[in-house]
Amino acid sequence: MSIITLTSDFGRLDYRVSAMKGKILSLNPEVNSVDITHDIQAYNLVQTSYIVRNAYKYFPNGTIHILSVDSFFHKSRKNILYKADGHYFLAADNGLLSLVFFDIKPEAIYEITLNNRFDDVVNFTSTDVFVPVAVHLANGGLPEVIGRKIESAKQLLFPKPVYNETEKMIIGEVMYIDNFGNIISNINKDFFETLAKSFEGFTIKFRNLSLSKIYSSHTELVVDWERETEYHGQSAAIFNDGDQLELTIYKGSKKNGAKTLFGLNVGENIYIEFF
Repeated sequence: MSIITLTSDFGRLDYRVSAMKGKILSLNPEVNSVDITHDIQAYNLVQTSYIVRNAYKYFPNGTIHILSVDSFFHKSRKNILYKADGHYFLAADNGLLSLVFFDIKPEAIYEITLNNRFDDVVNFTSTDVFVPVAVHLANGGLPEVIGRKIESAKQLLFPKPVYNETEKMIIGEVMYIDNFGNIISNINKDFFETLAKSFEGFTIKFRNLSLSKIYSSHTELVVDWERETEYHGQSAAIFNDGDQLELTIYKGSKKNGAKTLFGLNVGENIYIEFF
């Protein structure tokens, strides 16, 4: 069975998500549509890229992913199809897909020409463009039928951590805050470990707080499971399952997690000082 995933900043109150699913069923009732999320902050491309990048790889090769974020139609902006890492991705040409694949070269990029004639009316990009293209691909159709191959699409720079050699310090930033209030940085495990080999130790600094250890999981800090409740509320740094440095509160939530207790916001700096 073919799979189409849906990611959007539409929320759940309005009709838009249901309209997409209804259009998919109308074109092919055998296609399986799966929600990744519809709770993206409006037009937030960095947040979208983090979620999609970490979710798509769990789907089978050949899955088609619709990314309806900052996607409202305008004649002067292209809609594009990426074929990358064995999957298909549909989005507006707003730089989003360059953030998802900042380190992976797409196999092919297509400008979608479906409903792109001067007299075509597109009321809603997701139902009028993305869904018909996705179902076409799900039916085994070729990308060349609905688009023309192009060499490149709009590029955005993914915020990367930097290393200050004079200060012996990594300077990163908060790029995402999850549903538990965990703070995810743009400092990845490989970057940190490559630098850490040359030093005896390190300190993670943010605001007026610091941590001196990185765990491999949220539960690793619990050393006595008979007294597990005593660890509730303990702060920690981990490398999460996306290999990004994460600041967390054990068993924290939106109301009492790292975001609330540390007071960090997206874009603020996190430092790792080596010694």
